[in-house]
Amino acid sequence: MAICTVRKLSQLGTNLVLAPERYDPRRVVTLTDESESVVRMSEIVKTVRLTVSPAAASPGSYLILDTSHARDGIVISDRGLVTSDEIGSAKKTIEPGDVIISRLRPYLRQVAFVDSEIRFYGSKTTILCSTEFFVIRSADMESIAFLVPFLLSQNVQQVLAAAQEGGHHPRFDELTLLGLPVPPVLIQNRKEISQRV
Repeated sequence: MAICTVRKLSQLGTNLVLAPERYDPRRVVTLTDESESVVRMSEIVKTVRLTVSPAAASPGSYLILDTSHARDGIVISDRGLVTSDEIGSAKKTIEPGDVIISRLRPYLRQVAFVDSEIRFYGSKTTILCSTEFFVIRSADMESIAFLVPFLLSQNVQQVLAAAQEGGHHPRFDELTLLGLPVPPVLIQNRKEISQRV
């Protein structure tokens, strides 16, 4: 069945985007109880955009995570350490406590909590990841591990799938991610859920 959406010119968003997928109604997460106050992801996390290019990398050991190394909430990497000469293209920096989520092909569920038990992590190792990841970090220094099950939930996965834009390699945008409403029950139980994660 076709989905039709009508928008006024004033509702076309930044730069008057005309891509039909931008206005897909499936891009909106609705909470079960509409009377609940809405807390958006942007109030809980900040995105980290710090990158390291091969030319500017300091000498040392680097652990590099590609999108295939994040799956269903955990980091799965059999890759060894590399030197600054082997970084390849620009990469984003990540730290234990961050959550990474691939903006490319969300149906692959490439979401992971980066914990301090990650292989090879130590004081002399820098963790880098593909620029295809959004790197989110706690805005208040409390653990955001509780967001991993939320980001992997069916509702959120459907929103991210509907929010993909572009031709050859469709991606969802940062505003979609940061605009997700986090259910109040998750906020109330964040410490317990984070500890379980």
